[in-house]
Amino acid sequence: AEVAEILLEDEGAIITMVNDGQQAVELFNNNPVGTFDAILMDIMMPVMDGLTATKAIRVLNRPDAGIIPIIAMTANAFAEDANKALSVGMNDHVAKPIDMSILVPTMMKYHDTRSGATFLTR
Repeated sequence: AEVAEILLEDEGAIITMVNDGQQAVELFNNNPVGTFDAILMDIMMPVMDGLTATKAIRVLNRPDAGIIPIIAMTANAFAEDANKALSVGMNDHVAKPIDMSILVPTMMKYHDTRSGATFLTR
């Protein structure tokens, strides 16, 4: 996550890092609509995993909960893993180790110029 953070900041992203899925849900829910343009969600995290955190975000009672791009980051690169991420409401899936030639175009598919801010789970 720290490497991805540095690489994304080099690309001009503004990153806010959290340590687990519960923090991801709380950070998203406790900030105004439009604060973040995307969420890079690790699948394997303590406290709350990325799949559960994504489901929790998607059901929040706020207008952006269903539309904020959530991109899975996982060491599991099998089609089954990508399908599982998509089935809980994630928009895309990027395998680790992070390859910027894949991550940047994936993020740009969902780019919004409002804030340039992304947050990253580790």
